[in-house]
Amino acid sequence: MCGIAVFLTPDRREAEPALRLMVDAMVHRGPDDGGVEIRSARLASGADGVVGLGFRRLAILDLTPAGHQPMVDPATGNCIVFNGEIYNHRRLRAELETAGCRFRSTSDTEVLLQALGRWGEKALDRLEGMYSFAFVREEDGGVLVGRDPLGIKPLYVARFGDRVLFASEIRTILASGLVPRDLSTQGIAGLIAFGSVQAPHTIFDRIHEFPAGHLEWVGRPARRFWDFPEIREWPGTSAAEAPGVVRDRIREAVRSHLVADVPVGVLLSAGIDSTIVAACAAEAGGSVSAFTVSIGDRYPEDEAETATATARALGIDHHIVPIRSAEALDLWPQWIRSLDSPSIDGFNTWLVTRALADRGMKVGLSGLGADELFGGYPVFETVPTLLRWQGSLQLLPRRLVARSAEMVLRMAGRPGPAEKLPDLLTGGRDLGEILMGMRRISSNAKMGRLGADRPASVMPAHLPGADDFSAVSRIELTHYMKNTLLRDSDANSMKHALELRVPFLDLPLVNAVSEMPGRVRRSDGRSTKRLLREAMAAELPGEVLSRPKTGFTLPIAEWMRGDMRDLCTGAIEVCASRSGLRGVEVRRVWDRYASGGSEAWALPFAMVVLGEYLRRVDESPS
Repeated sequence: MCGIAVFLTPDRREAEPALRLMVDAMVHRGPDDGGVEIRSARLASGADGVVGLGFRRLAILDLTPAGHQPMVDPATGNCIVFNGEIYNHRRLRAELETAGCRFRSTSDTEVLLQALGRWGEKALDRLEGMYSFAFVREEDGGVLVGRDPLGIKPLYVARFGDRVLFASEIRTILASGLVPRDLSTQGIAGLIAFGSVQAPHTIFDRIHEFPAGHLEWVGRPARRFWDFPEIREWPGTSAAEAPGVVRDRIREAVRSHLVADVPVGVLLSAGIDSTIVAACAAEAGGSVSAFTVSIGDRYPEDEAETATATARALGIDHHIVPIRSAEALDLWPQWIRSLDSPSIDGFNTWLVTRALADRGMKVGLSGLGADELFGGYPVFETVPTLLRWQGSLQLLPRRLVARSAEMVLRMAGRPGPAEKLPDLLTGGRDLGEILMGMRRISSNAKMGRLGADRPASVMPAHLPGADDFSAVSRIELTHYMKNTLLRDSDANSMKHALELRVPFLDLPLVNAVSEMPGRVRRSDGRSTKRLLREAMAAELPGEVLSRPKTGFTLPIAEWMRGDMRDLCTGAIEVCASRSGLRGVEVRRVWDRYASGGSEAWALPFAMVVLGEYLRRVDESPS
């Protein structure tokens, strides 16, 4: 896990100075080593120019100088910068050696370099891992960039004719000094609507997210190299084989994600997902430690006690990391100011990965992805239900139905869902639109009052033969998970130079589960993630299997009205004056919340995060 920076330009004189600034801006991603390489390249127009490749290294595989990047193949002159992990690199290495390749290191970087040199872009069809990279082909100066299928590793791009910049973080591109900091109305709209910026947009108009599962030879259109598999029928008795398939894939995923030349820790909560990862890690052998953060001095409902019992049952080394509530409050502003992209999610990850890094870990395993694959969220049930309601109520005036339902919810003391309900019941009769509506933190009416654009539709164009469950799963994987959970997990863990790995998103596991129809994966009404529980029943203690879904929660809503009120009020003023939103309405939303009114916490927090982010951007050098 590292950070990459790439700059294509027709002017060699500007390449290295800009690249050095970019590399210096991401030292936190790779404190162990760094490097810069300038190569001749073919630009987007086809003209001759140069490409600068910059790198910061977090050494995890092959800790020797042989793993240094940018890495050059002495036999071909090809060059690469690569961020991530290729989990099947040993298998690919053996195949390449049989074909005549010779290796100088044990790193997966060299495997990818040799694979791209020998197989070209078809090498991506063979990769299992998380990655973003830039590869320069010496023979013609072609520059190939690519990003893993689910977008586990980030990649951003800014284009100005023949000048193109790629990087692992937004702040890295800004550090070049070449990109205007004009704000994106669509980026802000996504944040206000969903609590995180929605790809391909960022907060900045000239910077975009490179799409997951795509590759691009610079100068040619980007193209998708991976998509979800077609859904199989799984008739009759074959459905009974599904738990065994899932169990085998999970075991192999965790085993492959343990490969490292540095210590590996498991982020252990009280829930089933991280417990499965810990259990499989223990089964695979090796010295794996589990870590659980506790703030029990003020919030005794945290997960420490349950996680301790789980670790004891699994027989694994376990560490409780106590963080007093006063300490968490002190750290909260640091987290907000360190964000690469504004989001209301991620402080939990920031705290946990900071704790692991402080204790010498360089790699952490997370249970992220299980909810999206196996149906761990309420939307797997509520979205199809709302879709059916829309059909049964279509003969009635839809706005009358929506207003009636809204009144009932407000009387029941649920103003948040009540506000979104008119949009859900009067919007399009489409599962994807309903799901995205359920993920909203603000209604169309509220966004209109704020003067925000409506976020552009980014629904997937291809859901081949997907039943309701499968459609929800695929949309969750490509939207909420990618735009919020994965992006925030990467940025927050890498701020502490810790690589976060996600075994549930191992490509063979994702492909195997995604081709199963919803009836095979759907829960039984008694517990969520039924198939996952059945698959791992023999691996886990009974009390773990019966636990409901849990999560490590922090009292952010309470802090905003209490200890952090002054910080929030200051950030709101920046948001009101700098974001392009209507300042009067920004202040009105905040005042309603801060005074203890019915305003839900998510939208005010999104505006706080946006204001603090813009304050930091204003203070940072251009």
